[in-house]
Amino acid sequence: MKSPAIPIFTYHSIDVAPPRDKPFRSLHVHPDRFAKQMQWLKRLGYQGLSMRDARPYLEGKKQGKVAVITFDDGYLNVYQHAMPVLDRLGFTATNYFVANQIGGCNAWDLPKGSVEIKCMNKEQLLDWAAHGHEVGAHTLDHIFLPDASPAEAERQIAGSKTALEAITGTEVSNFCYPHGGEGAELRKIAEKAGFVHATTTQRGFARPSDDPFGLPRRFIRRTDNSLLFVKKLFGF
Repeated sequence: MKSPAIPIFTYHSIDVAPPRDKPFRSLHVHPDRFAKQMQWLKRLGYQGLSMRDARPYLEGKKQGKVAVITFDDGYLNVYQHAMPVLDRLGFTATNYFVANQIGGCNAWDLPKGSVEIKCMNKEQLLDWAAHGHEVGAHTLDHIFLPDASPAEAERQIAGSKTALEAITGTEVSNFCYPHGGEGAELRKIAEKAGFVHATTTQRGFARPSDDPFGLPRRFIRRTDNSLLFVKKLFGF
């Protein structure tokens, strides 16, 4: 029998899109659109879960109508606009934080002309966790890992885990590769660092038979209306 397929949704910024002349507009999902998408999940009988809470499903130990909700980069607007929606619906989510930008911004995108987006500070990160949501790791500096030396890649991956655990006082068990930059050796480094799962930007549904350090996701764009969202939920 085929393993159950689990959608892992990828979001970044939950906010009004920047002007048309700015890059990365697709990464900004309007708060109202995000709320409608989450409401559709609930209406269709799905439970929105963090990577941590979805672990039994991802490992094939439990089955049910679940969708995993992840956010890359630790943006403040997720705390402001997405967390109240998640809390109201009884959903949990994972936010992958860039450890050296807690209280900072998307410094890695500014040289490319991006608008500045603030990241959660320590207090907001801890409140995110206190609401039952997960703190995941996204390296120290949001670098493209394939361009780094093995030693630097290990420092970025393992160091982000250590730094975030020092803030939260709890285990950080999930990792996400910035820019989707990953491969066999980087997966081994993530495993060696002590993570349980690592997500990629590869498109698809996660199955228990997948490499736990190379899980695919479903990217939600600014232009994805409710119909497109439901289609991505069902694999169309």
